[in-house]
Parts: sequence; C-alpha cells; structure tokens
Amino acid sequence: MNTQITFFIAISASVFSHTLQAQCRAEQDAQALYALEANIETYTLQNGLTVRLLPMADKQTVTVASQFNLGARNEAQGQSGYAHLFEHMLFKGSENAPGDTYAQQFSALGARFNASTHFDYTNYYVTLPNQALELGLYLEAERFIRPSLNATTVKNQQETVLQEMAQTIDNQPYIRSAMTFLLEQVKGTPYGHGIIGSREDILQATPENLTAFHRAYYRPDAMQLSLVGKLSPQTRQWIEQDFAAWSRPTIAEPEFSELTIQPKQVHAELVDERGPWPGLLLAWHTVGKDHPDAAAIRLLEGYLFQNTASALAKLSLHNPEQMLSYSLPFELENHGIANIVLVPRARTSLDALVQKVLGLVAQTQQDALDEASLCTLKQVWLNNQLQQLDDTQALAIKLSATSAQDKDHPFTAQWQRINAVTADDIQSVAKRYFNQDYVRVDLLPPWYIRWGKTLLEWLPNDMSDSLEDAVL
Repeated sequence: MNTQITFFIAISASVFSHTLQAQCRAEQDAQALYALEANIETYTLQNGLTVRLLPMADKQTVTVASQFNLGARNEAQGQSGYAHLFEHMLFKGSENAPGDTYAQQFSALGARFNASTHFDYTNYYVTLPNQALELGLYLEAERFIRPSLNATTVKNQQETVLQEMAQTIDNQPYIRSAMTFLLEQVKGTPYGHGIIGSREDILQATPENLTAFHRAYYRPDAMQLSLVGKLSPQTRQWIEQDFAAWSRPTIAEPEFSELTIQPKQVHAELVDERGPWPGLLLAWHTVGKDHPDAAAIRLLEGYLFQNTASALAKLSLHNPEQMLSYSLPFELENHGIANIVLVPRARTSLDALVQKVLGLVAQTQQDALDEASLCTLKQVWLNNQLQQLDDTQALAIKLSATSAQDKDHPFTAQWQRINAVTADDIQSVAKRYFNQDYVRVDLLPPWYIRWGKTLLEWLPNDMSDSLEDAVL
C-alpha cells in the first residue's frame, strides 16, 4: 500500500477515534444529570402550585426557591416597574411577620436570601440550616400570600428602587441611552419597557394598586416551589399546611405568543459625555428559549463569542483588536437576542470590529463545523451544568425555572436537545438568524476622546499601543 495513503488512513482513524471518545465522554458525563434527576420528587397541590423536592442527605443546609410566571411583560401601561417594586416589598413584612421580621429571622440564622425580577419571571430564594426549614417555609408562604402593603413601606421602597435606578443605570455611561434604544426595537410588545420601570410610574404606585397587582399575578398556579438539600421527613406536611389554603384565582393566567418582529439592519450612534472610550454593540434577533432552534443558537453563540476557545478568542489570541469582548445571551420565553459588546484597541476602528465579527459569522455560514468542534461545544455546555450539581442554591433556582416542555425532565431535557444538535443545524441557524438584519450601536464618548482615538488609529501599531497603555 502507498505510504502516503497508509499515513492518511492512520491519521483519519486517530481523529475519528478522538472524536468518538470526546462524544462518549460527554454522554458519559451527562449520566450525572440523569442520576440526580432520578431523585427529584414532583407533585402539584390542588391549587395548582408545582413542588419539586430534591433531597441531598450529605448537606447541612436546604435551599427554598420560588419562581412566579410574572415579570415586566405583565405590567400594564402606567405600571412599569411594578414587578420589580413588588419584589422589594416582599422583604418588608406580612400580616403575621411584620416589618423586618423576615430579614431579621433569616439573618440571625446565617441564611442567604435574595430575589430578582426579569421580563418573564420573578424568583426568590433562601439557603438556610436544615433545622430551620419549617420556619423558612412558613415565612416564604406568609409573604407570598399575605404581604403587608402600607403607605410607609411603599414610599421607602420607591426610594430604594429609584436609588438602584440611579446607581445601576443613570450614573453609568451608555446604559440608559442604550437601554432606551434597544427597547425601541421591540416597541409595542410586552417587552417594550425596562424591567426597572420609569421614575414616573414608580412614584405613582400606591398600596391599593400594588395590592391589585399582587392579587392578579401572585397566584399558586403561576408558581414553582423547589427545595434542595437536607430535607426533613415532615417537609411535605409543612408545605401542605403553609401553601395548600392559598386560593387559586378563577381567571386564567395570561398567555404570551411569540413576538412578530421583522428584523432589519439598524445602525445608531449614542453619544455619552461621561463615556471613557468607544464601544460597539452588535445584536441579532433570534428565538425564544423553548423554540426548536434555541439549542443550536445557544451552541452557535458559544462557538462565536462566549468562551476562551471561541472563534473570536482564537482570532484575537496573538494580536487582539479589542481590549474587551462580552456576550450574554438574552433569552426570553418568546424571543431571543444574540449579542456581542466589544471595546476596541486604540488602533482599531469600530468599523473594523464590525467587519471582524461579520467575517466570523460568514465563515460559519459557509463552512460547517467539524465533529470535534461540535463535540467540544457540547462538552463545554455540559460542564457548565455539571459545575452546579453540588450547589443547592443553583439547583433549586434551576428547578424552579423549569419550562413547561421540560416539566418531567428538568435537568436532562435541555441536554438532550443540545446533544441532538448537528453541524448542519448550527450552519442553518447561522444563515437564518445571523444575517444582515442586525442591530449595530456605536457607543461614543465626548468629541475630544473620539478625536484622540482617531489620531491613534493612524499611527503605527507599536506607537499606538504604547500610547494606549500609557493613557488607559
């Protein structure tokens, strides 16, 4: 046999064997998800509340996590920010645990507790010593079912939310203008206003309209309750006694359909006098998290932008044209936005960064991924899930966020969709969603910084880099 042919066959066999080993390793590693999922007990109370219990006998703590199908999308005109404001209110007393009782009791136990509001949901969680589980369930049920909404507490939390708005949005360069611009792209949909709301709407909130908001949306059939950790034999009994009497409203939950947005190419320039340096945001409209294409899009985002082995990272390994890149998938129930934020080097223009990113996308559209690269993407996704398996808080929050299509397999259904993605699937979604109908936002500092940067772009790279290091 020809020596070259023999060598080619040997190399091919080695690559094929390595790919199969990688694939088998991912499938073998995934067995940990199946094993943990087998220990989950799921049931539903008569009022519609879904409960998931995951006992972990080796723990000394337990996490109680709750998620409601309630977010900014539920807010009527004139009530923007109500979901987030109400989240704050639920830490400030209930009928039988007034004032700061909730925070004082849990702080005395060394518990960790917090909450967050999103477009589609609001979640709450507390991790506490397992001996305090009965108290924890009582306090959680008490604030969800019988919150205390008086004028003094509402006023205090209005001020707290406005301070948060100032610190996280209004006092940060580019944030307010970029947020306003991006929300305009989905104007007329339930997602056309910010989660934190407007100052005017927040100040006009009253105990009466917040009470009405609570009655409409804080309901047992819109809630998932998850407990993970060292559980007592009486856990089910305590849940029953605290939550079962919560009445289910006769009005059905609101339904939200997939957004009907016609993507188009958009280019905007946003100037902020506080901006320290230019930045670039590129975004593409995609699909909701339960869409059949969602798994392929998630892997494509990872391949292009989101890890140290991404195409962008590899291209920038030795001579990066950006000082910073950041990508965070924006997944809604009925819509999605893929994005990348880049901060250029002094010698690199924003136009050059755009062409760099679009070039990576075009290459993905033209050339299908090889099996080894696809396997690596799946392994990275799986590893991120496996890292949470010893964290009761992460597991409880994940369980409470289970989508309807994954209700019977909250840990493994998503992995099965990820594992089923082919190279053709990734190439197909790259062509369909990552096309020329993208949103480009140039984040621009004051004129004198832009002028200085333009000068640096014309200098030789070594000189430009030296000046950049000295200044920044």
